[in-house]
Amino acid sequence: MDITKLSAFEMKKKLHQKEITSRELIEAHFNKIEEIDGNINAFITLDKTEALKSADKVDEKIRNGERVGLLGGIPIGVKDNIMTKGIRTTCGSKMLENFIPPYNATIVNRIKEADGIIMGKTNMDEFAMGSSTETSYFGNTKNPIDTERVPGGSSGGSAAAVKACEVALSLGTDTGGSIRQPASYCDVVGIKPTYGIVSRYGVVSMANTLDQVGVFGRDVRDAVLMLSSITGYDEKDSTSFKNPEGTIIFGSFPEEIDYNNYLKGMKVGLPKEIFGNEIDIRIKDQITKSINIIEALGAEIEEISLPHLEYSLAAYYIISTSEVSSNLARFDGVRYGYRAKEYNTLDELYINSRSEAFGEEVKRRIMLGTYSLSSGYADEHYKKALKVRTLIKNDFDKAFSKYDVILSPTSPVLPFKFGEIKDPLSMYMADLFTVPVNLAGLCAMSIPCGYVDNLPVGIQLIGDKYKEANIFKAGLGLEGGLKNGL
Repeated sequence: MDITKLSAFEMKKKLHQKEITSRELIEAHFNKIEEIDGNINAFITLDKTEALKSADKVDEKIRNGERVGLLGGIPIGVKDNIMTKGIRTTCGSKMLENFIPPYNATIVNRIKEADGIIMGKTNMDEFAMGSSTETSYFGNTKNPIDTERVPGGSSGGSAAAVKACEVALSLGTDTGGSIRQPASYCDVVGIKPTYGIVSRYGVVSMANTLDQVGVFGRDVRDAVLMLSSITGYDEKDSTSFKNPEGTIIFGSFPEEIDYNNYLKGMKVGLPKEIFGNEIDIRIKDQITKSINIIEALGAEIEEISLPHLEYSLAAYYIISTSEVSSNLARFDGVRYGYRAKEYNTLDELYINSRSEAFGEEVKRRIMLGTYSLSSGYADEHYKKALKVRTLIKNDFDKAFSKYDVILSPTSPVLPFKFGEIKDPLSMYMADLFTVPVNLAGLCAMSIPCGYVDNLPVGIQLIGDKYKEANIFKAGLGLEGGLKNGL
């Protein structure tokens, strides 16, 4: 039996029944990484010594009959823009190539408190800017399904590591679709939770009002297990959400899943602005099959309108690049990051350090954001984009007053080959259906819904703020229907 192919729940069960040890589990995953990661390149940094020490502590707890946390003994990958004390955190950039943080992000501490085993740091687009993991300073990550194709981005390393069975679970960050799009391309489940329910303390910001930490798993239940282990109020994060009494985020799910019951009576909306868009016809056909399954399992499906959705991508790139230009100003070779060796003046130090250490996509977005915020243009671009953001949020609020879940394809295109998309605007279109969720601060999940021409297709389930339970139920129902051939 190849224990790296087990789900996280199956690993937990075998650990508690003492059929395997956590050390055996972790060693098997490191062996898998050694065997295949030279080709996949999902990891930037590994931490075998500490991982095995942590595994031994979990095994000791199990032997002594002590309480073990939710993630007890499970191998986990962490995206490389999340602080890990003593393990370098590069953000996929030359700028932070040798940076070793002196503290852990809150979510890393929560994984450790839940007895999860951190294997290492996963590859990503530089500073989370990209849709293919082609902008990483540490080389491309390849899609395990077809190594000539991209894994998506910017959390491509985290998605590929889960698909390739190098880890059972992983953390990513999602600013405009950076978890859901790679989940779709790598045939795994990816969840972007509601803004504020997972702490961002210790996460290197790309765009503060849009960034959210989320999770990858090989099925819905695994992803929910991971997410439930890292959520909760954090006083160190001023945007952290205090869950008021009575607000249901996760709901409760039984040990054995009966997919027949989750979709009964659920009201599902299909935005005509998305389904009337230019989508690969093969993706549209596969999504239609999933919609038929959802309807067969008892959901009511209706067409809806989100009239301002067509402006999402433009508003997103103005707001996000504006925040990027502000956030990355501190990486100048003086306060933080790489310092150029050759300079004569202070200005040259700044210019040479940033020119040598940032990649082309990061420079492009800094320039776009700086222009949007510049004197004379802030009203014309940035403030107008904020007004559009409010209109998009209002559209979703109106829709969620009647519907539990909104459906769309996760991506308008299938996983593409390396170098196939050279135009930045065409690359940005890969996030067309995911960015509205971040603008409105909602929750959403991408789950696999089949293959066309040997390439995976993902379907996106969007839920209202703090109503993660709705997308989990819809995901469990659809996943069960697909596995049982409905």
